[in-house]
Amino acid sequence: MEVTLIRHTSVDVAPGICYGQTDVPLKPTFEQEAAVTAENLKAYLPFDHVYTSPLTRCVRLATYCGYPDAERDKRIMEINFGEWEMKPFDGNDDPRLQEWYADYLNVAATGGESFMMLYQRVSGFLNELKNMPYERVAIFAHGGVLICAQIYASTLKWEEAFGALTPYGGIVRIHIGKE
Repeated sequence: MEVTLIRHTSVDVAPGICYGQTDVPLKPTFEQEAAVTAENLKAYLPFDHVYTSPLTRCVRLATYCGYPDAERDKRIMEINFGEWEMKPFDGNDDPRLQEWYADYLNVAATGGESFMMLYQRVSGFLNELKNMPYERVAIFAHGGVLICAQIYASTLKWEEAFGALTPYGGIVRIHIGKE
C-alpha cells in the first residue's frame, strides 16, 4: 500500500514552546503554505482514502487540499506532552525534563507520552491500515507521526529520527505491506 504522509503547515507558536497535542493556531501564511502543499500533492494523486489527525492544524490543511471529509483518527495526533504543553522547554523546572532529554524514547513527559508510546500508537494505526482494502492512502498529520511512520516502514532508522523531520507542509511517501 502506498501511503502519502503530509505534515501540517507552520504553527503560530513562539519558538521553544512545547505544543504537542494542544490545538494551536496556524501562522497567517497558511494560505500561501497550503497552496504550495496542495500543488505538490497533485503528484501523488489519486487516493482511495484520506485520514487526518483531528487537530485543526491538520484538518484545515486536509480541507484546503480538497478533503473536508477526511477520516479523523486520534491515533495520528502528535505526541502528548502532558503538563509540558504550552510551556517553554527552557525554564521548565520539572525534574523529568532532564530525564526526558536523556532518554526521550522511553521517558514520558509528565502526564504525557514517551516517543515509544507515540510510536506504538502510530504503529497500531498502520497495522490496522495495511489490512484495509486501499491501495493509495493520504494521511495529514504531525512531524512526530511522520517520523514514526517512516521508522515503521523501515525508511528511517531510530537514530536518524529527529534529523529527518519533514518540514511544515512537506510530503513523504512510504510503502507498507498487507498482512
